[in-house]
Amino acid sequence: MKPIDEQFPDKNFPTGEIMEYLPGTDDQNAENRMTNEEKKTLDNTFEDTYRDIRRAAESHRQTRKYVRSWIKPGMTMIDICERLEAHSRHMIKEKGLEAGLAFPTGCSLNNCAAHYTPNAGDTTVLKESDICKIDYGVHINGRIIDCAFTISFDHKFDPLMEAVKEATNAGIKAAGIDVRLCDVGEIIEEVMSSHEVELDGKTYVVKPIRNLSGHSIEPYRIHAGKSVPIVKGGDQTKMEENEFFAIETFGSTGKGYVHDDMECSHYMLNFEADPVRCQGMLRLARSKQLLHTIKNNFGTLAFCRRWLDRLGETKYLMGLKDLCDKGIVEAYPPLCDVKGSYTAQWEHTIVLRPTCKEVISRGEDY
Repeated sequence: MKPIDEQFPDKNFPTGEIMEYLPGTDDQNAENRMTNEEKKTLDNTFEDTYRDIRRAAESHRQTRKYVRSWIKPGMTMIDICERLEAHSRHMIKEKGLEAGLAFPTGCSLNNCAAHYTPNAGDTTVLKESDICKIDYGVHINGRIIDCAFTISFDHKFDPLMEAVKEATNAGIKAAGIDVRLCDVGEIIEEVMSSHEVELDGKTYVVKPIRNLSGHSIEPYRIHAGKSVPIVKGGDQTKMEENEFFAIETFGSTGKGYVHDDMECSHYMLNFEADPVRCQGMLRLARSKQLLHTIKNNFGTLAFCRRWLDRLGETKYLMGLKDLCDKGIVEAYPPLCDVKGSYTAQWEHTIVLRPTCKEVISRGEDY
């Protein structure tokens, strides 16, 4: 299959789902933004940005369709991730920091909700009884699509998956210019917790995982400072015009609270770290060389150990630990609810355009 930019040589990439802003928000212009000439003119000034993000979104859509065509029980998680990433690199036409993967492929299983991708030597196999969250991202010029779905081969998980999907869509519908983040979270919790699921003869209320959230996105910065909660209460900060957000929700049959667990695989350069000061902090030559590799290949985008292996890096764990200990690189271990519980996730990237809300990553699948 051709890369996305070759499929659309005129650069007229598919637009996401267009939604009008809901009336009744603090935004007094909500009802007339679609027809307001000033807003339409402003909208056109961001066309290059929207073109980049739509190209990334179409890459995501086509890759996830490809993945659904072959993923099945009995495959190792490493094979799943590497096959997905190879296709994604091809579709986005990877080119240094101009185009490529935005973060490692999450394939978290069962009670693990996020940030699990296999390290080298991990022999974990996808089972018929698993519920798996596939969370991966791509970018063009740092404009990131962060989008995720849940897959399972056991229909007993369908109600759990549907509850979380419905909650994500409710959050997307509620989002808008001048909307308070806490109000989005309250709506998400109300929708998700209205669902019950029966698993192995026991009934569970679907709980939003209260210490996970959606987030704002900026160029080359996956978590840009604003958090979109999935429970009521919390931040009264408002969403603003032309901000990008990942609206993601996580539901659980456990405690609805995650903790660090298992071996770490996800890492990211500290966005706030001063490059000159960082170099001065390092004494180990191996740490300096590894930092150079990270900056040149990933910048401030997240990466994983498999990607360092792919670049030919070896014996880097001590250097990686040194970078983490000094706060230059941040580690993001897998996040898990209690053992025996099950979790699901759905996520889309949206942009609050001057004229409308665009669900950029929306597809026919979800």
